[in-house]
Amino acid sequence: MTDDSVNNAVDSAAVRTPSARAIASTDPRYLDLTSRGYNGRFVGRPDTVRVVYTTAQVVSVVNEAVQGGRQIAVRSGGHCLDGLVDDPAVRTLIDVSEMNAVSYDPARRAFMVEAGATLGHVYRTLYLDYGVTVPGGTCPTVGVGGHVTGGGYGALCRAHGAIVDHLYALEVVVVDASGTARAVVATSDPGDPNRELWWAHTGGGGGNFGVVTRYWFRTPGATGTDPSGLLPKPPATLLKAAAVWKWSDLNAADFAAVVRNHGAWHTANSADGSPYAGLHSVLILGNAALGTVTLSAQIDGTLPDAAGLMTRYLDAVAAGVQAPAARSQSTSPWLKATLKDPYDTGAFNRTKSKGAYLRRGWDDGQIATLYRYLSDPGYDGHSSILLYSYGGRANTVAPDATAMPQRDSVLKANFTTYWADPSQDARHLAWMRSLYRDVYAATGGVPVSNAANDGSYINYPDVDLADPQWNTSGVAWQTLYYKDNYPRLQRVKAAWDPNNVFHHALSVTAG
Repeated sequence: MTDDSVNNAVDSAAVRTPSARAIASTDPRYLDLTSRGYNGRFVGRPDTVRVVYTTAQVVSVVNEAVQGGRQIAVRSGGHCLDGLVDDPAVRTLIDVSEMNAVSYDPARRAFMVEAGATLGHVYRTLYLDYGVTVPGGTCPTVGVGGHVTGGGYGALCRAHGAIVDHLYALEVVVVDASGTARAVVATSDPGDPNRELWWAHTGGGGGNFGVVTRYWFRTPGATGTDPSGLLPKPPATLLKAAAVWKWSDLNAADFAAVVRNHGAWHTANSADGSPYAGLHSVLILGNAALGTVTLSAQIDGTLPDAAGLMTRYLDAVAAGVQAPAARSQSTSPWLKATLKDPYDTGAFNRTKSKGAYLRRGWDDGQIATLYRYLSDPGYDGHSSILLYSYGGRANTVAPDATAMPQRDSVLKANFTTYWADPSQDARHLAWMRSLYRDVYAATGGVPVSNAANDGSYINYPDVDLADPQWNTSGVAWQTLYYKDNYPRLQRVKAAWDPNNVFHHALSVTAG
C-alpha cells in the first residue's frame, strides 16, 4: 500500500460519522451526561441519554421515543436555569452537544451552525475564519440550541440587535399528526410555506415545536457572496472598565444613587445611533455576603473617544455617591475578551433565577426594597441582581417581527441567588421569591407590562410565574413572556406539533 493510500484510508476513517449513542444508567458516562445542567437543583433520570451526531440520527431517535411513548427533552449547552430539561418525567434525553459544526453555506449565502455548538466556539470560528460574528450572549459555554430559540442577546445587541435578528433559517425535527418525525428547513423568506415555524423559533423558547439541529445566520439586507460581508464585524479591540463599591462603604443613599443613576443613564442613552451604541455593561448588585456592587462595562476600543465615553459613563453612574469606588481599565483584543467566562460560580451550583425587562430604571420604592434584601447580614446566599444594557438596534425591530416581543426596553434584569447545601434549598428559594415579589409588589409580584416593565425573558425561565401563590397579578405567565405574540405561537404549535410531543413546564400549548 502506498503512503497516499494509507493517508486516504486514515482520512476516510477520521470522517466516519459515529452511530447515535444510547447511554443508560449503568453506563459510567450517564452521570456526566445527566449532570451537565447548569443548576445543581435539577438532575434528570431519563431511561437513556441519546448522544446524536446527525439530523438523520435525531429523526430516528425521536421516532423511537414517540413510538415507545417516552417523553423527550433536548440538551445543547446545558444552561437551562429551571427544571425544564431535567424533569423527572423525561424518559429520553437527546444530547446534541456533539453536533457542533460551524461553516459557511454558499448555497444559502449564510453561516451554518449546528445546535450543539457553544457560543464561544461560534464566536471563535466565525471571527478567525471570516472576521464576523453574531450578537449573542456573554457566557461562552452557553449552547446555541436554546439560546437562539429564546431570543438571544448579549454585548453587541445595542449595536447590532438580538441574535435572532440575524437568523435566516433553521432545520428542525418535527412530529406530524401520524406520529412520524421528519426534518424540515424553515426560512425567513416571505414565500416560504414553513416561514411560521422559522418565526416561532425567533424567541418562542426551546423545547416547544421540535428538535433544532441546525441554524443559518445572515444579516437581513446583506448582499453578495463574500462571507465577510454577511454578518456584523466585531470591534478589533474592547476597552473594558469596572467600578467596584464595597458593601462596607455603602449606605442606603449611596446604593440608591448608583441604581438610580444607572437606570436614568440607560433611559437617556439607549436609542439606536447613540454614541453609546457600542457600549455594553452589567451592574452587578451583589449582596452583603458577596461584599461588592460592581459596574462592569465595555465599549468598542477603536472609537476615537472610547476612553472619554467610558469615563463619562462611569462618572454618570457614580454621580453623588459618597462611597469610594475602585476603578480599573484595560484594553484587549475582541476575541480574547469575549471568550472569558464571567460566571463561574464554583461550588455554589444550586440556584434560583428570575428575569425582567425594564423600560426605565427602578423607582425609589423598588430600590429601597433591593437595598433591604441585599444588605441583610443574616442572608448568606451568594445573590446578585444583574442589570444588563439593552436597547439600541434591538429596539428598532417590530414586536411581531420575531416571536420575542419586548422591543422598547433599556435594561434586562437577571435575579440570581446561589448556594451549595441542598438542605438549604427551601430557605434560599423563599428568599429569592420574596425579594422578587416585593420588588414588583405594585403589579402583583411580577413585572407586568406598563410604562416601567415589559414582562420577562423566556431564556430566564421561572416556573413561579405560573404559580398563583407568586403571581397574583391576574396576568398569565404566557403574556409575561410573549405578550400579544402568544396566540400566533399557539397556532404554530397546533400546526407543527399537533400531538404535543415536545412539552415542559413552561411550554407553548395549542390552546
